[in-house]
Amino acid sequence: MGRGEPGSLRAVALPTEHGGWGLTLEPVLLGLAVTPSLAGAGVAAAALAVFLARRPLRLLAADLRRRQRLPRTAIAAGVLAGCLGMIAAGLAAAACLASGPWWWPPVAALPAAAWQIGADLTRRGREFLAEAAGAVAMGAAAPAIVLAGGGEVVTACGLWAVLAARSLPSILLVRAQIRRGRGEPGAAGATHAAHGMALAGIGGLASIGALPWAALGALGALWLWAGISLAHPPVPARTLGWAQVRAGLLVVTVTAAGHHLGW
Repeated sequence: MGRGEPGSLRAVALPTEHGGWGLTLEPVLLGLAVTPSLAGAGVAAAALAVFLARRPLRLLAADLRRRQRLPRTAIAAGVLAGCLGMIAAGLAAAACLASGPWWWPPVAALPAAAWQIGADLTRRGREFLAEAAGAVAMGAAAPAIVLAGGGEVVTACGLWAVLAARSLPSILLVRAQIRRGRGEPGAAGATHAAHGMALAGIGGLASIGALPWAALGALGALWLWAGISLAHPPVPARTLGWAQVRAGLLVVTVTAAGHHLGW
């Protein structure tokens, strides 16, 4: 059986969405870059496992709903069990090694996570609210990692906010570009409004010291890039995905550097 066939381990275990990988890895990388620790690494492992569990859970639920057993069904069950084990191990490590109340951001994110899981299982995972809820929920990994390593609450909250300010306008931008590629109106106004509100919110947090000013500059660069993108012909979805990965890495790198260097 080929590695990319529907019933293969790779097809069941590995998500194909570039954006999903980015929205998972960005909080992990940002949290560890700002406050590295073994406890934070446990939180990071659990967050990655949560993301990897989505696809096998969705496939397994679909097979059970249709009362059918396919070659992928047993693979999905096994991968899901492995992910759940990894989540448990990561959270246990965090609980044993943490230097602060790391648990409250994941708990606060549970409603958003539940919304996204419900949307996934009912084939509504591509809706804006589901994607936004997923981004906010995964963003909780950053403050949890910071708190697990003994970081300050204000820093943890600031990082969660900057991740939301980066991801939500970007989701609108990607959706607008996809619509433009289909010949439909792109809703550029909503995209620009979201970027503007994100910039205003992060500027407010930077002014009280919750975030470095460098984070504001990174988000401003993303808004500029969004305007340029919307002024040019749309690009393929794969290109959009990789562009978002680069945008996320920019925000993570600049924000972490600004935190350590006092920018």
